[in-house]
Amino acid sequence: MVFSHLGSLLLALSFLAVVASGSHRNLPILSFDEGYTQLFGDDNLAIHRDGKTVHLSLNERTGSGFVSHDLYLHGFFSASIKLPADYTAGVVVAFYMSNGDIFEKNHDEIDFEFLGNIRGKEWRIQTNVYGNGSTSVGREERYNLWFDPSDDFHQYSILWTNSQIIFYVDNVPIREVKRTPPMGGDFPSKPMSLYATIWDGSDWATNGGKYRVNYKYAPYVAEFSDLILHGCAVDPIEPSSKRCENAKSLEAISSGISPLQRAKMDNFRRKHMTYSYCYDQIRYKVPPPECLIVPQEAERLKRFDPVTFGGGRRHHGKRHHRSTQSGTDSA
Repeated sequence: MVFSHLGSLLLALSFLAVVASGSHRNLPILSFDEGYTQLFGDDNLAIHRDGKTVHLSLNERTGSGFVSHDLYLHGFFSASIKLPADYTAGVVVAFYMSNGDIFEKNHDEIDFEFLGNIRGKEWRIQTNVYGNGSTSVGREERYNLWFDPSDDFHQYSILWTNSQIIFYVDNVPIREVKRTPPMGGDFPSKPMSLYATIWDGSDWATNGGKYRVNYKYAPYVAEFSDLILHGCAVDPIEPSSKRCENAKSLEAISSGISPLQRAKMDNFRRKHMTYSYCYDQIRYKVPPPECLIVPQEAERLKRFDPVTFGGGRRHHGKRHHRSTQSGTDSA
């Protein structure tokens, strides 16, 4: 993990150019061996296509996963992912950053989670952020997609700087999390590794656990390609390495989303967001302090689910299962 000062400077300048241009298409794509190692799963991880495509499988014996060689303090992290098809209830595919193996009680996390579904219903995508072990405050948002993620590869990306986190789908920003004083230490701020996993989430992933993994359809295979690790790699023994301070110069450029990008993000959220923790009146009588309530979002979600988002009473004639720990979740 030793880098020259020149290499660090070039990395910072390259990162600046990427963020300034808003384009991530020209970043280097790594082979699996260059950036990652197997985390678990034995033969359920397979490498294909000159080492640049990875298949992760879930069967009755085990799931599987991989992790980056290095920890990173800020950067741009991306993969093109093709999800399993057919009956996928209870299956969870995750592409995320975490340091839980180092900071067990105060870890940070930035998540993409893909939640499988019963036949005829689509995968859902969930994003979440934890900082400093703040797992008691779930910051989930959940969305439908404008495509079938099992038909082909689509790009899912995380941009993480000292002041903001942006989640992208096919280069369209879908969520922005800004570091604000009310959020305090809950904003992820310690070096993290990048992970990809597939596992059995039967207890919660589909309609609160109503629909479980059916191994008749196994193996479930998630394919990963176009792997990008573009950030400041740090030594875990000295995580505050000074060479990452160059990333602070990103803030002047990456402090906001361009008007065109924001229009695309607003359009996505208006059409596809189905859950946001900020509006969940069952979980939070008062929204967490970092929440900025958008009246249009509040009204749309209230119409979508008046019980969760409007404080209404649940009718006993209908069975709606909700998870108090992971937000609303309908099949």
